[in-house]
Amino acid sequence: MGQPQKHFIIVAGEASGDVHAAHLVDELKKLDPSLTFSGVGGPRLQASGVELYKDISSLAVVGFVEVLKNYGKIRRIFDLILKKVDKINPQAVILVDYPGFNLRLAKEIKKRNVKVIYYISPQVWAWKANRVEQIQKYVDKMLVLFRFEQDFYARRGVRVDFVGHPLMDALNTPIDKNKFCQRHGLDRERLTIGLLPGSRQNEINTLLPIMLNAADILHKEFAPIQFLLMKAHTIERSLLKRYCRNAVCQPKIIEAETYEGINACHLCIVASGTATLETAILEKPMVIVYKTSFSTWLMAKLLVKIPHIGLVNVVAGKKIIPECVQFQATPEHIASQLRKIITDEIRIAVIKKNLRDVKNLLGAPGASQRAAKIIYESTATTYDPNPSSGM
Repeated sequence: MGQPQKHFIIVAGEASGDVHAAHLVDELKKLDPSLTFSGVGGPRLQASGVELYKDISSLAVVGFVEVLKNYGKIRRIFDLILKKVDKINPQAVILVDYPGFNLRLAKEIKKRNVKVIYYISPQVWAWKANRVEQIQKYVDKMLVLFRFEQDFYARRGVRVDFVGHPLMDALNTPIDKNKFCQRHGLDRERLTIGLLPGSRQNEINTLLPIMLNAADILHKEFAPIQFLLMKAHTIERSLLKRYCRNAVCQPKIIEAETYEGINACHLCIVASGTATLETAILEKPMVIVYKTSFSTWLMAKLLVKIPHIGLVNVVAGKKIIPECVQFQATPEHIASQLRKIITDEIRIAVIKKNLRDVKNLLGAPGASQRAAKIIYESTATTYDPNPSSGM
């Protein structure tokens, strides 16, 4: 008899995780084309040949109150994944970010004596430090994107490897600004501001109206000016168009060309999250914006242990980019912060220098390849699809 086929279950709970997970699957298949995958994710994982049990749109909620509202739906997906683990008994389960869901899942998976690999660490260094104990108990291997995370986990006895940030691969190819501007009828010399309101529907509902109102203020002050609105693949175009209908600034919606869109901008307004790093790697000055329900914000204020929420500022270890959070996330305040940057060439130069420093901290290209190699080698033991059966 030949060696049984190795199967991995992979769980990515939101848009950025779906992208990084897909790159990881692609690299694992290069190492061994016979590998098979199933799990929970989005269109990118599906395009990489992963059999999806559920689409991530059911999971992509953020905040305490928002999660409670969707608890039934989330619980059904949780139970479905465990049933699949029981049925398939995979080589390992790869969990990608999304800690509120995935750490609970890790606990249940370990009860089944299945290896748990966590790719893209939960931000336990920011809050809920007690989660480190859960990770130590239930995660066999933690793969982290930031070097400071490796130090954090190693000091606490977690089995950890630093692989670097996969965005360095995604943004490693040259982008032709001229061709992009021609394709979309843009004036490459005109002041251009990008709007990146997030990849979850509740982020769009909360942040996009604020960003559009800030853009309208700037439109009056700095005309001629043009705005680009980056559409995440998890968001319907019709939702963005509905919000833009009455906006004075009338942004051009950019779909499936986020990096090209950011690259064409002079500055950006960015929802806190992975997009701040994408914008940083492209060395574009920005203002970070975030707002959530009052109860979620209040809970976060009590639990968060670090002074900044923007990943760019966290990686830099200091505030290099303005943050407009919660009560400061107003159109007037955002426009004011952008105005200070637009009108100050020295400040722009300092910000760009700081962003280059952040980029250097993200590691060399090849993160997905390094992560795949570690996962493949750490699961290279003889695969037994029925470990409970004795000889």
